Amino acid sequence: MSLVPTVGRELSNPPSDGISNLRFSNSSDHLLVSSWDKSVRLYDANADSMRGEFKHGGPVLDCCFHDDSSGFSVCGDNKVRRIDFNAGKEDILGTHDKPVRCVEYSYAAGQVITGSWDKTIKCWDPRAASGPERTQIGTYQQPERVNSISLVGNRLVVATAGRHVNIYDLRNMSQPEQRRESSLKYQTRCVRCYPNGTGYALSSVEGRVSMEFFDLSEAAQAKKYAFKCHRKSEDGRDIVYPVNAIAFHPIYGTFATGGCDGFVNIWDGNNKKRLYQYSKYPTSIAALSFSRDGGLLAVASSYTFEEGDKPHEPDAIFVRNVNEIEVKPKPKAYPNPPV
Repeated sequence: MSLVPTVGRELSNPPSDGISNLRFSNSSDHLLVSSWDKSVRLYDANADSMRGEFKHGGPVLDCCFHDDSSGFSVCGDNKVRRIDFNAGKEDILGTHDKPVRCVEYSYAAGQVITGSWDKTIKCWDPRAASGPERTQIGTYQQPERVNSISLVGNRLVVATAGRHVNIYDLRNMSQPEQRRESSLKYQTRCVRCYPNGTGYALSSVEGRVSMEFFDLSEAAQAKKYAFKCHRKSEDGRDIVYPVNAIAFHPIYGTFATGGCDGFVNIWDGNNKKRLYQYSKYPTSIAALSFSRDGGLLAVASSYTFEEGDKPHEPDAIFVRNVNEIEVKPKPKAYPNPPV
């Protein structure tokens, strides 16, 4: 048996340009990967085999699963596509006016939600007969370009440029339930909802993550906080890196962050502690995803051009086995009660 390097197993046949996202399936260890090389690829992460590939008309900026062998992709050519790897076919659900940055599939609502640099969110019904007029459910204007979206149950969180955050109920999209401003001073990179549905984590380009709660009561809002991460001191100067990726562990609710420093950290948000730091990856961490049982973590090591065009390590996908000790919250040590 070959020793697994500390960064995990590297998948063969990686994309040939920047990796925009990767996601594990909800029902297997299939991994869906979108890239600036205009491809969406489906891998079997355990067997290290590529199951299929679609080529689009522009950089693919995000992807998500529908079921184990089909999903949705959004692209720099402004199109929203449904892709079926078993049938080897793709349909165009519709288009935005500018490149489409993010996509999520809501199992609760049976809808595809897309966010674009045209400053809109659109909802689509993938079951409707093909043709944009029939598949599009609604268009919702946003204050700025959409950078990141996340779903939990019927809740949708939209993070845009200009540090705006809109929170919607998918059952009534006519206007946001809440309009917020990011607690962080700099541009939002990633937003991800807590698996338990009580709030969301939001990361910025300036080495920080904020932990937020939906409940507007004073008690709930008193629990919110932000913390610094993905930084280092060099010659007395603080070097600060963007935090590109957040992924929650499906069982424990702890979470991983990935930054342009090439590090992946695991955090216990409830106890405000770092649980683990994996050894450094070759370049920036562009995306992270835990498998459905939390046993695997997929890491996209892919330069995100934060320092402009320069020689960089090849884009790579690593799959690592997750040990419970790395992700399980450590119980607080209480003194023994008096007898």
